[in-house]
Amino acid sequence: MKSPVPDLAPSDGEEGEDRTPLLQRAPRAETAPVCCSARYNLAFLAFFGFFVLYSLRVNLSVALVDMVDSNTTTADNRTANECAEHSTPIKVLHNQTGKKYRWDAETQGWILGSFFYGYIITQIPAGYVASRSGGKLLLGFGVLGTSVFTLFTPLAADFGVGALIALRALEGLGEGVTFPAMHAMWSSWAPPLERSKLLSISYAGAQLGTVVSLPLSGIVCFYMNWTYVFYLFGIVGIIWFILWIWLVSDTPETHKTISPYEKEYILSSLRNQLSSQKSVPWVPMLKSLALWAIVVAHFSYNWTFYTLLTLLPTYMKEVLRFNIQENGFLSAVPYLGCWLCMILSGQAADNLRAKWNFSTLCVRRVFSLIGMIGPAVFLVAAGFIGCDYSLAVAFLTISTTLGGFCSSGFSINHLDIAPSTLLENGKLFSALLLLSTYLAPLPSHCSPKAKHKTGLLGITVDPETEGTNK
Repeated sequence: MKSPVPDLAPSDGEEGEDRTPLLQRAPRAETAPVCCSARYNLAFLAFFGFFVLYSLRVNLSVALVDMVDSNTTTADNRTANECAEHSTPIKVLHNQTGKKYRWDAETQGWILGSFFYGYIITQIPAGYVASRSGGKLLLGFGVLGTSVFTLFTPLAADFGVGALIALRALEGLGEGVTFPAMHAMWSSWAPPLERSKLLSISYAGAQLGTVVSLPLSGIVCFYMNWTYVFYLFGIVGIIWFILWIWLVSDTPETHKTISPYEKEYILSSLRNQLSSQKSVPWVPMLKSLALWAIVVAHFSYNWTFYTLLTLLPTYMKEVLRFNIQENGFLSAVPYLGCWLCMILSGQAADNLRAKWNFSTLCVRRVFSLIGMIGPAVFLVAAGFIGCDYSLAVAFLTISTTLGGFCSSGFSINHLDIAPSTLLENGKLFSALLLLSTYLAPLPSHCSPKAKHKTGLLGITVDPETEGTNK
């Protein structure tokens, strides 16, 4: 069997080869039932895990609006009076028992951005640890640690800005291990022809967590006070951790309740992608155009995604002038669209490959282009509409929704071009790619005006794995 290393970065001229099966004589295993299957149970538990992760990540974006003394923000932000007040009076009085802090826009930027400085540190180490000991405990304790730190957020805020920034960076360290750990698990669990579906389901939890967390945080802030936002999501994270440890296994071989038929289906579908390569081929990886295409795609898309994710509530308050209740709901609408798009695009991508005989290369490229160009167009347009509230929300929603196509594009392309069961190669490879996702820095100021730039994609597929992914 040919080593996958030389083919790590195929050129565009090899597109015709991407339909060549890895083993011509290997019969395709019959699909195991989806209902009550261990692999889909893993997908749904992962779904709720990423639901919790993004709830823990974005709740501060809404709570911070209520934590900061509005007089301080208004005096510091020159654009605060750009749009007129338009909210109708609300009969129920806003609860004002939460403590207020006099943090200017720059301080708020440091607080919101500190999470990502911790987040970036654990990407590569997490890939290495997951390759050695599996992703179950790594992901589980990553969520648990973030949940516990979240419970201490009100206390850290009382200690001062430095303590809060340090706590958020620690939360980032905990969440930084999650994507590499989950990718490590999917390399052992996801049959090639179900890869888009399973990964889209599991990672769509991130979008739904955003959808639920933003409005729920606004409601909690309005009727109770901002401290309960952190207590609520912290406790939910601890409950999820208990379920995860109890019900999940690192591999099909170690799962206690998986059926023999499903286990054989998963193992046989991945057997054709086994590699005898034991060392990490760092030089070929770094020379791989495919790898760098995915790095650039991640960098470009996530620059905008995480800026919006963190600062959209600030934009809704300081520019569009929505109150805390409206802020949470309207900030969540774009991510509801993205969540739906991720689920549907995952189904569509696998159907195009399995039933319509589209190559994986074609599907990845088309979905990535839609998910990059569409958001860019509407986000740029949103910067020129002034105070048209309805149009601003509509453009932001369409932009974020179309970004959901990327979940079946470059977001999982590294699993196409790296051997699925080669620990050091496949998992450190995905960790290296995920590192690029978080290199895009957040602005140091809470600027409500978002800018977006995207580059041309060069998504590729290893011709050896394409035979099982087609």
